[in-house]
Amino acid sequence: MAEVTSSGAGVDAAPAVAAPRPLTVRAHSTAVPLAQVARLAAVAATDGSPALLRGTHVQSWSLAMSDDGPPVTLPEERVVRWRADGTHTEVVVATDPDHAGRPVLTDAGRVEDGHVPSRRTFPPMWGDAPPLSTPPHDPAKLRAYLTDLIHGDTLATPGLLDATAELLDNWTLGARESAALAGLPAHAKGLRPAGQVTDRLGRTGQAYVFDEGNGGRRMLILDPATGAVLGLETTFTRDDPEYGVRAGDVMEYRAWLR
Repeated sequence: MAEVTSSGAGVDAAPAVAAPRPLTVRAHSTAVPLAQVARLAAVAATDGSPALLRGTHVQSWSLAMSDDGPPVTLPEERVVRWRADGTHTEVVVATDPDHAGRPVLTDAGRVEDGHVPSRRTFPPMWGDAPPLSTPPHDPAKLRAYLTDLIHGDTLATPGLLDATAELLDNWTLGARESAALAGLPAHAKGLRPAGQVTDRLGRTGQAYVFDEGNGGRRMLILDPATGAVLGLETTFTRDDPEYGVRAGDVMEYRAWLR
């Protein structure tokens, strides 16, 4: 479960306000097995389009507790793009809570609704280890890549979800990489199909849920036709008065865009 930081938060800690509601599985929807998604993704990747891109476009939100401010971190949107010379740019903007789920950044880093973003340019970076190295589209090699990415010896389900998030925070996968990645959760213990959801960007996906056993539940959302990862959400499964949270509260989420 992702860490919730606190400085002196106690039993009387204020509950999270303005937090997003957890995604809900559509009632009576069909839960598509992961193996079926992997097969469909393999077919969709035949022509290799779209292609792999270095960088990411992600909308995220996370819960934080401290004595320095309210117990909520507002939604954030980030676009990272790399250039041929090894430099890369990062544009970050706090999204408008009145328009939750609507991207405010264009892929070129322009802000469409007047927000003032943080803009940074980084010097050239090269490396032959993840996440700087190019992710492979062979499933076995991708598994090894993800294991290396989280510095692990094996890739159990929590590590697979962590590594997936780290990968997508650095790369926008192409069709072949998405197909390879879609095949890995099919063998993950405890990751079960839950049904259809509509994510925070209005996209229809299939949800796969993993109970971590320590008070957290993680939901992986896939495009059932291409295997592309649309999002990842963590919610609390029990009340935690120390942090002022209740079962069902969202701890964090990420929604990746292309």
